[in-house]
Amino acid sequence: MTSDVPSPLPRLTSAVERMSGVMVDREFTEFVRETDDDTLLVVLADAADARKALDLIVAAATAEVGHRSTRELGYAGLAQRKGHRNVTSLVQNITGQSRGDVGRSLRTGEELVPVLRSEGAVEGAPVGPNTPPVAGHRAGHGAVTWLSMLRGALTSGALSSPQFQAIRTGLGEPPVERYPELDPAFLPEAWARAVALLIEESGHLPVEELRAAARTARDRLDPVGVTLRFEERFAARSFRAWIDENGQHHARIVFDDDAAAWVHAILQASLRPRRGPRFVGEDAPERGADSAVDERTNEQLQYDTVMAVLRTGAAADPNQSFGDRQAGVRILLEATAIESAGMEGADSFGGKRVAGVGHLEDGGQALPGGVVETYLCDAGAVEISRDSFGRPLDVGREHRLFTRRQRIAIAARDGGCIWPECIAPISQCEYHHIKHWWEDHGATDVDDGVPLCRNCHLRLHNQGWRITRERDPDSGLDWYWLHPPPNPLTGVVPERVRLPSKAPTRFEAA
Repeated sequence: MTSDVPSPLPRLTSAVERMSGVMVDREFTEFVRETDDDTLLVVLADAADARKALDLIVAAATAEVGHRSTRELGYAGLAQRKGHRNVTSLVQNITGQSRGDVGRSLRTGEELVPVLRSEGAVEGAPVGPNTPPVAGHRAGHGAVTWLSMLRGALTSGALSSPQFQAIRTGLGEPPVERYPELDPAFLPEAWARAVALLIEESGHLPVEELRAAARTARDRLDPVGVTLRFEERFAARSFRAWIDENGQHHARIVFDDDAAAWVHAILQASLRPRRGPRFVGEDAPERGADSAVDERTNEQLQYDTVMAVLRTGAAADPNQSFGDRQAGVRILLEATAIESAGMEGADSFGGKRVAGVGHLEDGGQALPGGVVETYLCDAGAVEISRDSFGRPLDVGREHRLFTRRQRIAIAARDGGCIWPECIAPISQCEYHHIKHWWEDHGATDVDDGVPLCRNCHLRLHNQGWRITRERDPDSGLDWYWLHPPPNPLTGVVPERVRLPSKAPTRFEAA
């Protein structure tokens, strides 16, 4: 069977040659310790390119070893002939990888080098509800566009193997059979648009956030699946406590989505006054003589918060457990997701029901319509009006600070700290005037406000970074750009960087 996967060898040799040209005739540790910043970062980028190419080789070879070690081959299989029980054991022995690493290499290799396989997975390969189907079943049908895009990004070096698996696992397969009323081409085409956006975002998102973004894109296009996955995770909820041999008590909690949102909201509130790095111990900066120094770590602070909530709840009057202010779980719900219930007396709010899905303001995780309805009934809603281009309304310069409604609107638009590499949720953000209210006479308008976590906000002001806004005349949408300060040594001004939204609404919805 032939494959159209390009060889990674040219990229590998090119990266190695570039590193050799810089590091030749220099002792390794001396080079790392004494080289200048720019050269060090270039070498790190070249090493990453070489690693991506090597990962492709390992993945393809692992998949082929798996193909030659299938259960049906028995003792004639490659792994058995080499004295190993399965492919995982053999590859671990050769590469020193963990079982999880071998499993990921195996799945990546199966995507890159499709092979016909009999029923059943290769022994030793991890299988779970989120494991994407292997590529072998497409061997005679040609790769679909969205998967070809994903494979192409991996083989070209635009994606690393972990990034590829993050997108592949997060997106899964288009559930065409779940929506027979749709054109069969609609979901695969929407998947392709999501893949293109995720590949673009992969340059500044950590792998964990890239996987979460892929799940968000999937949930936006598969609202029925949101409910199914929510119910699966709800059924898996559990709490287990035990005592180790030293008498230390431990616990393991598996949260359902709704409970996790509550816990995260409580913990974010407890950490909010301590946004940014916390200094404890002997190196802590001096504080005022009258101020108490809190030497707890973030983990200890979160533990104490959870214990305080449990004690308070256990001692409270049941009728007063939920006072006039509930924990701040916020859910983003588009008006298009609400429709008439269609039947008198339906279990809904105001004769309407949520047909689509909502998204948590922090993180963007999808919640089924039924869960959103319970919040609408219990806590109410804040309506945000937008113009024809989707921009929230403004208040000009009458207010120095952004109003509560404006902050909610900005949060819905941007989804978290807008700094490229930052993953801080919106609950940890401050709201920055891109045209300074005092210096530039800027207006307190939603268009000119962006969310920044405390660290990024201080970096922007203290190091001379700037954010500007440009309106695209064709789409009417606003683009935000981050302008770095000049290099202090050379005076060269680096190129500006576009700041994309991190909100779940950046992905297409079904």
